[in-house]
Amino acid sequence: MIDFKTYFELLNLYSDYAMVCDSKDWEKWPDFFIEKGTYRLQPRENFDDGLPLCLLALESRAMIQDRVYGVKETMYHDPYYQRHIVGTPRILSVEKNGESERIVSEANYTVIRTKFDGDSTILSVGYYHDVIVRTTEGLKLESRLCIYDSEMIANSIIYPI
Repeated sequence: MIDFKTYFELLNLYSDYAMVCDSKDWEKWPDFFIEKGTYRLQPRENFDDGLPLCLLALESRAMIQDRVYGVKETMYHDPYYQRHIVGTPRILSVEKNGESERIVSEANYTVIRTKFDGDSTILSVGYYHDVIVRTTEGLKLESRLCIYDSEMIANSIIYPI
C-alpha cells in the first residue's frame, strides 16, 4: 500500500503526462521517464498471447527524445489535436527497499483525435501498464506499456498515447 502523498504524486504524474501530450509540449515528454525508461504500444491480442510484437518500441529516454525530434522535425503528417481521458490509476504492487520505491499500476485511457478540418474521432482506447520509480526528481516512468484494445488503428500514430 502507498500513502496518500505518494498516491497524489501518482495522480499528478498521470495528469501531467496527459496534459503534456495534449498540449504538444513534446520537449517535456521524455522527462517523464528515467534514463533507461521504455515506452511501447502493443495490441491487446499480442499482449494477452505473450507475443512481443509492438507497434512502437522505444527502449531508452534517448530513443524517446529521438521520437520527439521526429515528430517535430522530420515526420510529414496531417496535424491533429489529441485529448487524453485517463482513468484513476489502480495500484497493482508496491516494492519498497530503503529509500527506493517501485510502483506497478494500471489506468484505462481513451485518446480522441481532432483533425483541424474535421470531426473528433477515437484514436485509441486501452490501458497503461506502468512501472514507476521514485527518483530525486519525484516519480518517473521506468516503463509505460500502452495496451490498445483494437487491432484496427489509424494509419499512423504520430503523437504519444
